[in-house]
Amino acid sequence: MATAASGKVNSPALEQARSDALSEILAESWWLVGLRGILGIIFGLICLLNPTLAVQVFVILFAAYMLVDGVFAIFSGIKAARNGERWGLFIVEGVVDLAAGAVAVLWPAITLVALVWVIAVWAIVSGALMLGAAFGLNLNHGRWWLALGGIASIIFGILLVIEPLIGAVVLTMWIGAYAIVFGVFLLVLGFQLHSRREEHKRKAPAAAAAKKPDRARQGMPRHEGTPSPSP
Repeated sequence: MATAASGKVNSPALEQARSDALSEILAESWWLVGLRGILGIIFGLICLLNPTLAVQVFVILFAAYMLVDGVFAIFSGIKAARNGERWGLFIVEGVVDLAAGAVAVLWPAITLVALVWVIAVWAIVSGALMLGAAFGLNLNHGRWWLALGGIASIIFGILLVIEPLIGAVVLTMWIGAYAIVFGVFLLVLGFQLHSRREEHKRKAPAAAAAKKPDRARQGMPRHEGTPSPSP
């Protein structure tokens, strides 16, 4: 009974400690998150400014975006793993990105409808993974910005499933708008993570200085005139 009760009491504390550790690790990689945001915005602007791109050119751009974004996502997950924490959802998201990019590269004569379905599946799966990863991030580290990025991906994928027969121009404009929104969310998340990292750096010396007097008191020898407790 006591063991079960103590387990229930400690479980929220352990989950919070794990979230704190994962949040700090992601904060150390804030620049990777920001780069993913910038990459998305650039890709979106290219699509919106050139909506009449040929399907083959669009496929090349999409594949390049997937490959680079996938590498960044996997690197973030591996960095967390090296620090002894698990952030497997980012690694899986990166693998999904690479798979979508590989399909586009290995199937250069892909039809527009098939491309729409590839993008739709990728958007829904990667959005769900990102949404799941958001719940491992602390609120003050930008949990909702990561969650909004996942929600935007899921909504975009559902729209493509509902309208798979859209034209090339409409597809280019849709994915361009999505990429910009997604990129802005990640860019804001990156800056918030950077802010938390800098705040942690400022507080670290003060916390270390506060611990020194306590350690000194614990190691202080007993005075000769102090009577010892009677047995």
